[in-house]
Amino acid sequence: MSKPPSVQNVSATPAALRVDWTNGAVSEFAGLWLRDNRPDDRDPHSGQRLIDVTDLPEDPRIRSAVARDGVVVIEWEGESQRTSFDLVWLLEHAADRARQRPELATRLWLEGAAVDAPRDLAWTTLAEAQSDAAARLAWLTRLLQDGIAFVSSVPCNEAAILEATALIGRIAETNYGLVFDVRSVPQPENLAYSDFGLGLHTDNPYREPVPGFQALHVLVASPAGGESLFADGFAIAERLRAIEPDAFSRLTRTPVPFLYRSKDAELYAERPLIQLSARGDVTAVHYNSRSIAPLRLSASDTRPYYAAYRRFGALLRDARFQLQLKLDGGSVVVFDNQRILHGRKGYSSARYPRHLRGCYLTRDSVYGETALLRRRLAREAQQ
Repeated sequence: MSKPPSVQNVSATPAALRVDWTNGAVSEFAGLWLRDNRPDDRDPHSGQRLIDVTDLPEDPRIRSAVARDGVVVIEWEGESQRTSFDLVWLLEHAADRARQRPELATRLWLEGAAVDAPRDLAWTTLAEAQSDAAARLAWLTRLLQDGIAFVSSVPCNEAAILEATALIGRIAETNYGLVFDVRSVPQPENLAYSDFGLGLHTDNPYREPVPGFQALHVLVASPAGGESLFADGFAIAERLRAIEPDAFSRLTRTPVPFLYRSKDAELYAERPLIQLSARGDVTAVHYNSRSIAPLRLSASDTRPYYAAYRRFGALLRDARFQLQLKLDGGSVVVFDNQRILHGRKGYSSARYPRHLRGCYLTRDSVYGETALLRRRLAREAQQ
C-alpha cells in the first residue's frame, strides 16, 4: 500500500477544497470536479463511471471537509451521503502537480548526425527483454520518449520478428499481411521493394489509422550501401515553428491527400503534414513524397503552401538532422511511425542481397504494454 501523504491543513469553501501539504505545496480542487469524481459513482470492479455529466448537480456546494486516516471526508449541502477521497488519489490528480506518465515525457533529438545510437538510444537484447521485466520497461519507456529503440541478438529467421514484437505491442495486419519483406523484387508496386535509396518518410499516411509503430528486423545486411536513415520529425517540426512560424502554421492547417494504389488495394486519406494536439503540441508528422496525391489548393494558396512545404522538405534533407547507421543482421529497430522519419541509402542487390522483415504495431498497444508492465512491477514491489 502507498503511504498516505502528509497533510498540514484541509479547508473548504462551498466551491472548492484546499489541501495544504506538509512539504509546502497547496492543491485546490473545485467542488464540481470532486462531485464528478465521487468513488461511489464508479463501478467497484471496472472503475468505469456509472453517471453522465447531466446527472450531476449544476452547482454542488461543499458543507464541510475533514481529513482523517489518510482520507478527506466531504459533506455536501442538500445531500445526505458523504464522500471520501483517498489523499494519495487526490495528490496524484492535483492539477497543480502536473504529473504525467514517464513515457509521455517526449525527448527531442534534432541533431541526428551527432547522435551515437549505441550510446544515446535504448538497446536491449532479445534474451534480456524476455527475462528481465524491469529492463524491458526501461527500454519501452525510452522507446516512447525518444521515438526509436533497438533490439540486438535476434535470431535471423523469418519468425523471430513475431517473437520480438510480442514483448512490445500488438501487430496490426494490413494489405501487406501481418509481416512484410523489404527486399528488391522485379517491377515493385512499392519503391521500398527496389534497390533505390529512399528519402526520409513516414509509412502509410494514406491509411486509417496510420500505423503507430514500425519494427524492422535485419535478416541479411548488405555490406555495401543500404545504410538506414532516421530523423526526429517532432524536433524538425519544432525547428520549423521556431524559424518560420507562418510556414509551420500553414502545414498544420492544410489537409494533404495521400493515395496508394495496387492491383489489390486502394487506400486514401487526408491529413496535414504536421498534426497538432488541442494544446498545440506536435503529435504527428505525415511525410511521404511517394504517395502524396495532387494537392487541392486555390491558386492564391498554392505558392505560399509550396514554399512552406519546400522549407520543411529542405530541413528533412539536411544531413545535420539525420541519424545514419548500418544495422547488422539480427538487429531489430522499432520506431514511432508518426514521429520518426526513416529512409535508406541505395544498394545493389545484384552484388549483395539485403533483406529486412517488418511489421506495424498498434499505437495504443505499445503504450498499453508499457503502462501495464509499470503497474505490475509497482504492485510486485509493494508485496
